[in-house]
Amino acid sequence: MPDTIDLVPVRRALLSVSDKTDLVPFAKALASAGCEIISTGGTARALTDAGVPVRSIDELTGFPEMMDGRVKTLHPNVHGALLALRDNPDHVASMNEHQIEPIDLVCVNLYPFESTITRQGVTQPEAIEQIDIGGPSMIRSGAKNARWVAVVTSPAQYDRVVSDLDANDGATSLATRTQLASAAFARTSEYDAAISAYLARTSPVAFPPTRRQT
Repeated sequence: MPDTIDLVPVRRALLSVSDKTDLVPFAKALASAGCEIISTGGTARALTDAGVPVRSIDELTGFPEMMDGRVKTLHPNVHGALLALRDNPDHVASMNEHQIEPIDLVCVNLYPFESTITRQGVTQPEAIEQIDIGGPSMIRSGAKNARWVAVVTSPAQYDRVVSDLDANDGATSLATRTQLASAAFARTSEYDAAISAYLARTSPVAFPPTRRQT
């Protein structure tokens, strides 16, 4: 088996976005390339309303979205599909045993925590509800497995991804996947830093310095 995989056909994509800018044209481009689209909540409704065929996330996982949407994508059928090494026989055997279908592209932009905390009079509970959990988890799973998965974290990346698919008969290139993975980890790092800074300045008691034993 080769150590490096260049072109990976995008046969299945998971789309779950807060910012729906240019979502419909991007999804239509994926669908026209023969890609099955899986989606969640408001993203699925927006795509369905636009006439884009969508498979709901609860059909994939076998569980409904629950707890006001706090739990919907934290499931082996999602993360196994993103993390599996498809040239690893043990991973492939696990996928077959548990009927996990690979996901070749994940498109996630995160709950708007940064813009929420800039609103006049926003409360801490309101801010905390805008801390995304499933989104960063999917981004990190896909980015870790960039050999096989393309991770899209911003509408600004849509044209680049569609151009890559057009140039490669519906596949993504390793160069594109690697660049997207780098941007993905930068985004989750930025997001976590914003959350940490907010909680630090709104906490009534400063956390003591960490003590390291030598």
